[in-house]
Amino acid sequence: MELQKKLEILSDAAKYDVSCSSSGSGSRGNSSSLGNTKNSGICHSWTDDGRCVSLLKILFTNYCIYDCQYCVNRVSSDRPRAAFTPEEVAQLTVDFYKRNYIEGLFLSSAVNRDPDWTMEQLLRTAQLLRNKHNYQGYIHLKAIPGADFKLIYQAGLLVDRMSINIELPSESSLEKLAPQKKKAGILAPMKGIGKGIENNLIERKKYKQKEKFVPAGQSTQLIVGASPESDRQILSLSEGLYDHFNLKRVYYSAYLPVGNSSLLPALPGPPLKREHRLYQADWLLRYYGFKAGELLTPSRENFDLKIDPKADWALNNLDQFPVEINTADYEMLLRVPGIGPVSAAKIIKARKETRLSHYNLKKMKISLKRANFFITCNGKYAAAVPFESEIIYSRLAEKESQQLSLFTENAGTEQEWELDKVN
Repeated sequence: MELQKKLEILSDAAKYDVSCSSSGSGSRGNSSSLGNTKNSGICHSWTDDGRCVSLLKILFTNYCIYDCQYCVNRVSSDRPRAAFTPEEVAQLTVDFYKRNYIEGLFLSSAVNRDPDWTMEQLLRTAQLLRNKHNYQGYIHLKAIPGADFKLIYQAGLLVDRMSINIELPSESSLEKLAPQKKKAGILAPMKGIGKGIENNLIERKKYKQKEKFVPAGQSTQLIVGASPESDRQILSLSEGLYDHFNLKRVYYSAYLPVGNSSLLPALPGPPLKREHRLYQADWLLRYYGFKAGELLTPSRENFDLKIDPKADWALNNLDQFPVEINTADYEMLLRVPGIGPVSAAKIIKARKETRLSHYNLKKMKISLKRANFFITCNGKYAAAVPFESEIIYSRLAEKESQQLSLFTENAGTEQEWELDKVN
């Protein structure tokens, strides 16, 4: 098969994997090395400084021995198949980089022959890029569950980021929809990578020349809507992964129906709004000090689709509001809808000089469209509506509806949703 045809098949097969992001790692090489030597993100995403960056995102092969019902590349799926060689992937990456098409590589694979063989091919590709082509740019590599961890560890010394996709949020769903995969086979290498990252950071403090191990961290992907788990179950799993597996990022992928299996739900389309809410809640876990058990409870298993999770939490804890801007501590300010870490820091700094009014907050460019419902300044409440849950809810839902109307239902990628984070 011609290389161009392989590229068409295997780039299309990779589009369902969303677990790639900006690297957050420093460059490996120097100005004489081939590859990106700046602190930038790699993939069709946005870096912290607002730049859009790109990568070559492909599968090594879509030949697969597994029959996961939710996967377009399952063995029972009737679709074109192809496989690269390590030499072909390495050469493609270098050629595309030299032409300024890409800034890095995202390489995943279906499991062909067996996990060890597949992982060996991915490792060989990374070795060719680093050692033969002197490519020092970004590489995000998928680790293959079930493969010998020695192979995964060797690859981790060559790449910037690794990921292992959990896909399904519970063991029962895994047994039902992907019976050839086992929970332990997924979590064991994930735990090993996390421990390896932690140990490597300790060793590099003692020995500056110690080689890096997965310096940009590891990530995973959870499919939303293919199985019956609630938002609370999904978010609790994410919290556990962050706390115990040293994960950099959990990605959420709205289930896109790719077959007609009776084991899968009949959905009119991917649950994009639900995916959006989980991304917002994930942001609250990582940067705002919230816990999964605060955002959702056994009596509220799923997020409200009309208002964001932070506003939903505030309305369900209205006894803690309104917050007085001039006396609230930083942690409580972060829990006010409309106030994020930057705004909270501005408030703490400014009120050392003077008592703040609503006018001061506006001059500081702090958004008051949502915050006004939950704050007072010098005891003054300026929301212009009664401090009642139902009325505030309707106003917030109306504002969010106006915001989300900017996007079509088919444009619900994480990058677009992140324009509307949970301040």
